[in-house]
Amino acid sequence: MDAESALTQARAVDERIAAGETLGPLAGVPIAHKDVFTTTGMPTTAGSKILEGWLPPYDATVTRRLREAGLVILGKTNLDEFAMGSSTENSAYGATHNPWDLSRIPGGSSGGSSAAVSAYEAPLSTGTDTGGSIRQPAAVTGIVGMKPTYGGSSRYGLIAFASSLDTPGPFARNVLDAALLHEAFSGHDPLDSTSIDAPVPAVVEAARHADVAGMRVGVVKEFGGEGYQPGVLARFNEAVELLESLGAKVVEVSCPTFSYALPAYYLIAPSECSSNLARFDAMRYGLRVGDDGTRSAEEVMALTRAAGFGPEVKRRIMLGTYALSSGYYDAYYGQAQKVRTLIMRDFEAAFQQVDVLVSPTTPTTAFPIGERADDPMAMYLADLCTIPTNLAGNAAISVPCGLADEDGLPVGLQVMAPTLADDRCYRVGAAVEKAFESRWGGPLLSRAPAL
Repeated sequence: MDAESALTQARAVDERIAAGETLGPLAGVPIAHKDVFTTTGMPTTAGSKILEGWLPPYDATVTRRLREAGLVILGKTNLDEFAMGSSTENSAYGATHNPWDLSRIPGGSSGGSSAAVSAYEAPLSTGTDTGGSIRQPAAVTGIVGMKPTYGGSSRYGLIAFASSLDTPGPFARNVLDAALLHEAFSGHDPLDSTSIDAPVPAVVEAARHADVAGMRVGVVKEFGGEGYQPGVLARFNEAVELLESLGAKVVEVSCPTFSYALPAYYLIAPSECSSNLARFDAMRYGLRVGDDGTRSAEEVMALTRAAGFGPEVKRRIMLGTYALSSGYYDAYYGQAQKVRTLIMRDFEAAFQQVDVLVSPTTPTTAFPIGERADDPMAMYLADLCTIPTNLAGNAAISVPCGLADEDGLPVGLQVMAPTLADDRCYRVGAAVEKAFESRWGGPLLSRAPAL
């Protein structure tokens, strides 16, 4: 939190308005910013000791566009180190807690951003989604989180985890606010070679439309059954019935290769991370350990990386290096990329039958802090439903659909749409939100316990 900077930014917005400048609908609105976007005047650490205290010399494109839109950046939010995790327990600066139950995780890697919005510390926040890191935290904290189409929001100035997967996106307490933020920082960026040179989909108009009459909705057959919490499936089934009652045509759709998404992702993402994180070599910026004049550059680099990276980051670097090594590349990384292509084809086939796909966002509600800390495989299963969309590059949103019977914790409905059809996510999400809030007598967050 940087109170002085926030007040300075707010005064600058007042001055722009007084000067007659036309600003967007979010001018003057406070926002919490995930600590993975470079931000001048504020430390940017990616949740890692290796970047502790680092002050970037430039703004990320997302940061710059937030400033141009007049949003007031309150400060930076906690995350799993280098966005590697599903619980925000892997941060070098301590775990973040879920506002619904302080003994539980707020999701990850963007758990600081989801907790800030859910706890009413900020009305909006930014996140990044590499394997579900916006949608999963949104689901377990009872808010809205959107993963835009890959390339629809700029990665320039985003500290990279997995470059073919990382996607900046918005968190908000309602669908329209998420759409407004999405629109504010999205669009083509010549500084990002993977940025799509196409207009931003009409997400705000879609969020205001909130009508699913006549839409074809596909329920993904593979997302359910063993490993899914009964309360999560019960709320999901209610959401599907709600869509049907609102005039949508609901059918079951099979996407067989989705079952292989998790292992494929955990070869592709670590491989990319092992390459991206090679830049943290103690030579140019960040932490430097053991540089006493008696050690070689290689020794200083090894000591720095050993001290600066946490266990999960080291685990993924080692896995990725192994998968890319001679003799294993074709057997592991190459095969995973073939699975990725098959997943894309399953999405293409599904979207010939339906306009959107739906599933639970997560198999379970928020689990207790520490429960899966020593079991990486159990932790990775939190992203079971979200990973296919990242591998294909499609758009997807998570919206609240109720509380699980077992623990009274939030459940999310995931809506997936084709590439550059982000507006469909907002249209369905807004319709579900409107109908559920009418049924509940207000937003789901109104049921959250007082902090």
